[in-house]
Amino acid sequence: MALIEPYLRHYGVAALFVIVYLESLGAPLPGESAVIGASLLASGGQLPIEGVFLAVFIGAVLGDNTGYAIGRYGGRTVIERYGRYIGLNDQRREWIEGLYARRGTAVVVGARFVVILRQLNGIVAGMMAMGWRPFLLANMAGALLWTSVWTAAPFVFGDFFAEHFHDASLHR
Repeated sequence: MALIEPYLRHYGVAALFVIVYLESLGAPLPGESAVIGASLLASGGQLPIEGVFLAVFIGAVLGDNTGYAIGRYGGRTVIERYGRYIGLNDQRREWIEGLYARRGTAVVVGARFVVILRQLNGIVAGMMAMGWRPFLLANMAGALLWTSVWTAAPFVFGDFFAEHFHDASLHR
């Protein structure tokens, strides 16, 4: 949290948007930690909670959709050519394709709450040729749930976090 705090304090919700967007696109960034930190800052009156919510939701949806486009229009060729080097043979690829065909909506919504899956979700959905409209709807639902949980809980319970966790000093 100490690494993120100066950016959140200086650039506010714009920094939060960039962090969440890039994490949702696949970059290994601490998006969830940034959301929690920004929500704690909002609970202390240092950021507008509405701006935090919108930056997180829009960043998550746009990042995943950018990843989807990358996966859809370029990722499949890369996986077919180099997938075997990371253990993604034809049989595993077909299993993943089947999973997205059968349960793609649930996978996209649920992946938002799991580190690493959250970062790769859009790219993989695009590579597995999940339809864009079902992806968009599931992505928006997952992003809405995830954003609601990680902005509301620290905001509402900011005093508790500040009292029990050292890094929660952002609240003050």
